[in-house]
Amino acid sequence: MKPMPIKIASDENETSNHDPLVLEDFLPYRLSILSNRVSNAIARVYQRKFGLSIPEWRLIAVVGRFGPMSANEAAERTEMDKVRVSRAVQRMLAAGLLERATDAQDRRRSILQLSPKGAAIRIEIAPFAHEIEQQLLAPLSEADRAELDRVVRLLEKSAMTFLEGRKGKRPVGA
Repeated sequence: MKPMPIKIASDENETSNHDPLVLEDFLPYRLSILSNRVSNAIARVYQRKFGLSIPEWRLIAVVGRFGPMSANEAAERTEMDKVRVSRAVQRMLAAGLLERATDAQDRRRSILQLSPKGAAIRIEIAPFAHEIEQQLLAPLSEADRAELDRVVRLLEKSAMTFLEGRKGKRPVGA
């Protein structure tokens, strides 16, 4: 199947005044598409080289970065649903990439940590991830990169504030 040509928001000159939601100009949609494109680019590397799926790589990255944690904590840190995390954890335990232990303070809770094999893969993948990041950022000047970082941090904070304000409330539009 031949991939569809990629259209970028600024390339669109046919924006309809009658369309109530022009997706290519809608920030959440654009961020989602950008995130998926970047994730898929990196995923091709770790799928081909290590046989890892996106959820498996995210778990290696987050457990490797933040240390031992429960599957629920991993789901929160990666913004993946619990079922997706659970399936990835099972595959990774079977492959010897993760180790599971019982929490000493709460025997009902399991703690995940990278196995030596999982830690080695994380170290080996890091340069590929940085290379892709540099390619993505190549058109930006240092000032643009600093501004992008500033704006992304503001959007992250705004999203968290919005979500915190929505706790216990009906979904928007419901």
